[in-house]
This record gives sequence, structure tokens and C-alpha cells, in this order.
Amino acid sequence: MQSGFELPLVSVIIPAYNAEAFIEITLKSVIKQTYKNIEVLVVDDGSLDRTAEIVKSIAMEDKRITLLQQSNAGAASARNKAIAHSKGEYIAPIDADDIWYPENLEKQVQCMLSSEQCVGLTYAWSVHIDEEGLLTGRFDYSRQKGKVYIPLIMTNFLGNGSACLIRRSCLQEVKGYNCRLHTENAQGCEDWDIYLRIAERYEFQVIPDFLIGYRQRFSSMSSNLPVMFKSYILVIGDVQTRHPEIPSRIYQWSASIYYMYLSYKNREAGKHWSCLICLYKSLKIDNLSLLHWYLYKHTLINLIEWLAKPITLFIWKDNLSWQKFKRQFRYRYYRSIEMAELNHKLEKRQHFFNLYERLQEQRLTKFAQDYSEIC
Repeated sequence: MQSGFELPLVSVIIPAYNAEAFIEITLKSVIKQTYKNIEVLVVDDGSLDRTAEIVKSIAMEDKRITLLQQSNAGAASARNKAIAHSKGEYIAPIDADDIWYPENLEKQVQCMLSSEQCVGLTYAWSVHIDEEGLLTGRFDYSRQKGKVYIPLIMTNFLGNGSACLIRRSCLQEVKGYNCRLHTENAQGCEDWDIYLRIAERYEFQVIPDFLIGYRQRFSSMSSNLPVMFKSYILVIGDVQTRHPEIPSRIYQWSASIYYMYLSYKNREAGKHWSCLICLYKSLKIDNLSLLHWYLYKHTLINLIEWLAKPITLFIWKDNLSWQKFKRQFRYRYYRSIEMAELNHKLEKRQHFFNLYERLQEQRLTKFAQDYSEIC
């Protein structure tokens, strides 16, 4: 970390709704950051559980933590409230069930301080963790940087809402998070939405290290899927309205990738028919998906689980119990792996099954160059 001057204040903002199960773990990961010049603003978004009580208890031990409260209005509103009460030069959002590994803020601030003013957002890589905080074997990693608007339309390569550090001036310019999605019962893409609006005006920078733990909670997945799709339609529809000059094929490719993502979510939720429908729609929109090894692996596993469903439901009372059982064996390899090993493993992994990724990258490079003036 640079020395010789006072390090900038980072405002950590945490929206929390019925978060008693994980808020303490999340807060402890924040206050244990190696970067110490922080303030932490938790907004209790009308929780009906012990969320506020837990935050108050931890705040008594660490004066950097402030609890704000409001009636339930959604994550976007809660984040905007935290930003309005914050004082930091940089804003670092984290969801109430995710975690940061100790060097996350230090490396993100280092990256921001060494970047030009045209860089408005930095992000790091994420590992997916389960309810117990253990690695699942899925990761969010991208090397996209600079002018990223076109690649970001294609897919939310940051992966989640806990992976970035944002200049306050950027958030002020784009007028904060979009509360309309909650109003229209279309939550799920608020993070993607604000990343897109920032990318229209600023460049991005990446820290190629796994510094975020993105928690996957199966208990709420099933009911959220239709809402997530509605959220995607509204966010990308707004982009298309603002930028009709971008070829329609970009939006089609984006939809194909999102349908592939929804197919995975549907399978994990036990909705096997919906999974196949999403896979079909992904392939129908963009036949490049035929070169994606995940399509075949995912389809095969889905069909096997679908055929075995009468047996699994006979033994386990519901899909959630079945998913928890599978997790004991499915990613055992990743249970003991050290975070420091992941970069090496990733580089080795990229040598395989990468024809789809290479062709997708060629597409992105071409269109990003042709439409770089947009951002």
C-alpha cells in the first residue's frame, strides 16, 4: 500500500433483509480487512428477524460500523440510503451473506490509486461458497478491463454485487442504484444495471485474484427465477432503448448466455423441464452454444436427475434436502484447496474446452472495437 499520505476512506455498504444467518460472518470479514480506513454502513431493510440486534452488538465492539434502518424497500433503496449517509471517496458494496477475503479492499484501493481518473470501478474475482462457507467449484473470473460496455451487455462478468470498488463521483453521476426494479417486482439485476450505467461513462480495471466469497443459497432460489428473468428483460431493454445503434445480435447473444445461466439455476432448483427449455432457447438464439462443453455436461446431468427424481424424492423430503446431500460429495475436491492455489488451477483449467470461449472473445473484441465510442 502506498505511504506518505492519508489513505482514502472507503465506505462499505451492506443492505440486509432477514440476514441473521450470515450477517455476523459478513461483518467480521469486512472488519478483518487489511485495509483499515473504512466505515461500514448496514441498512436493515425492514427485517423481521434478529438482523438489527446482531449488527448493534458488533457495532458496540467496532465503532466503524453504523446501523441504519428503513421499511422494506429492496436492496437498491437500502444501498442508496447507505451511500447518502456515507463519507468515503470510494464505495464498496457487499451483500449481507457474502464475504471478503482479508486483502480484498487493500488490493482494490491499490488498483484504484494507481489508475487514471477515467477508471471508475475496479473488481476482483469471486469463488462461489455454500451455506457453510465452503467452495462449490464454481468461480466468477474475467480479465475484461478498459472500455467494457459491449462485453458487459453480453454478460455480467463481475458475477455479483460484492466484487467491486466504485468512485463516489461515478455513483453520483449515474444517480445510484435503480429502485424501479423492486417496484416492478423484478429484483436480481440491480448490480448489472449499475455496472452498465457506469461502463457507459468510465473504464473498468480488474484485480486477477480470488478475493470475494459469493454465497449460494438454494432455499430461496426457486421462487426467484421468474423475478430474475423479468429483471434481466427490463435492464437489457433499457440498454437497447438507449443504444439502438448497437446491432441486435449483441442483445441476442446476451439472451443466449442468460438462458444458459437460468438453465443451471433451474436444475439446481429441481425444475428439470424448465432447465431443458432454457437450454433449448439458448441454443435456438445462438448456435455457438453447440461448442460449449457445459451444454452437454449440463444436459446429461439434468436428464439423469430428472429420471432419478421419483427415487430422490422418496428418500429425501424435498429438493433442498437432496441438494444438500449432493454437496457433501459433489465438490469434495474443492473443500480442502487453499485460496492461493486457485490462480494456478485456473490457468491450467483454461487450456481445456476453450473453443467456445475463444470464439466468444473474438466476437467481443470485434464489436468492442467497432462501438468503443459508445463508452
